[in-house]
Amino acid sequence: MNMPVKPKLLIVEDDEGLQRQLRWAYDDYEVLVAADRAGALDIVRAAEPAVVTLDLGLPPDPDGVSEGFAALETILSLKPETKVIVASGHGARESALRAIASGAYDFYQKPVDIDQLGLIVRRAFQLHGIESENRRLESRVGEDRTVLGTMVTAAPEMLKVARTIERVANTDVSVMLLGASGTGKELLARGLHEASRRRGGGFVAINCAAIPENLLEAELFGYEKGAFTGAIKTTEGKIELAHGGTLFLDEVGDIPLPLQVKLLRFLQERVIERIGGRKPIAVDTRIVCATHQDLDAMIAAGTFRDDLYYRLAEIVVRIPSLAERHGDAALLAKHFLGRFAREMNPAVKGFAPGALAAIEAWGWPGNIRELENRLKRAVIMADGKLVTAEDLDLPAEAMDALPVNLKTAREEADRRAIRKALAQTEGNISGAAKLLGISRPTLYDLLKQYGLQP
Repeated sequence: MNMPVKPKLLIVEDDEGLQRQLRWAYDDYEVLVAADRAGALDIVRAAEPAVVTLDLGLPPDPDGVSEGFAALETILSLKPETKVIVASGHGARESALRAIASGAYDFYQKPVDIDQLGLIVRRAFQLHGIESENRRLESRVGEDRTVLGTMVTAAPEMLKVARTIERVANTDVSVMLLGASGTGKELLARGLHEASRRRGGGFVAINCAAIPENLLEAELFGYEKGAFTGAIKTTEGKIELAHGGTLFLDEVGDIPLPLQVKLLRFLQERVIERIGGRKPIAVDTRIVCATHQDLDAMIAAGTFRDDLYYRLAEIVVRIPSLAERHGDAALLAKHFLGRFAREMNPAVKGFAPGALAAIEAWGWPGNIRELENRLKRAVIMADGKLVTAEDLDLPAEAMDALPVNLKTAREEADRRAIRKALAQTEGNISGAAKLLGISRPTLYDLLKQYGLQP
């Protein structure tokens, strides 16, 4: 029968008598012991303990704090999620507060009160477990809430779009995606390609608005050697490169009228001629296009051919803006935060209270691209473990009006003050209690009373 795995607790203490005392006090944990900084770091690397109790006075500086602070800094750089509880002697409160500011979870005073330290250790393990579970769930956001392979969404509006694309994927009809900039049109086009029988061929994308008008024809249709000055070799165009696969024409509304005629001929006959060439080349490619422009208005103004439109728009899929996708802003925010934190700032663990509310309340005029850019910047620039509305440069959500009943109003005010203090101290109980002007036991009682998590 397999024995349950005990969580690992590392005790960094050079006093052998205190080492033994602390070992005996923690039957619920796998207790590891180190007497100096080097030994502690070896254990952190090998065993990855969830919680560490750290005496700041370690050899060769047992009467100072230099070794303890060096150990704290390195432990948190190796394993930012580790909960480090530092020991401070009488009169060393300044060092304890400095340790908290450096990322320690909490502190205890010497001589050690085993019961008090045991409570701090238990709460540190509880918080570590909650954060670990949150990280696990956030890392699975992309797995659990994806459609068309990689698109993260749970919004009914986008699920409807995904079902439409899945239905038409295995046909060869031309699909037009209509939506504002930043709504994920290219991602949907790639999803359509991957869901089709053409997935073994190439997916070739071209942004028609990003290429100068005089070069766009060469990019699309290719050219023969010597066709114009600088044409030193025969070059295939994007249409030809997408043979057997899918060609995605982004911002198709920016194609100039003369080139629209040539594109229409290809769609009708499925052959192209390179610039400077005289031989028709048969090409089997599926066209998916997108635009944020009002093509009906362009047709009425004579700047977009109606016959080309009907060839390109055999199926029209309208993509809702992020503001119209209920719940997706917060879901995508968690997805981006998890990705960017892993890549750029592993110390960031989640959102501060109020940040997700601010994300949901914002109108997102730049859609998903704006959300992604704000999250990237916030993760890079965040000072603490939690991204705030201020990090995102978003207005904090306005506070709801307090209820008229005084008892309820006081309780609501208490909850808000506690949440704010915990956010400002990144979940540190001692620091939050100090901000609130109450004792740590009182704060624990209030957390229990209001059902709040530290």
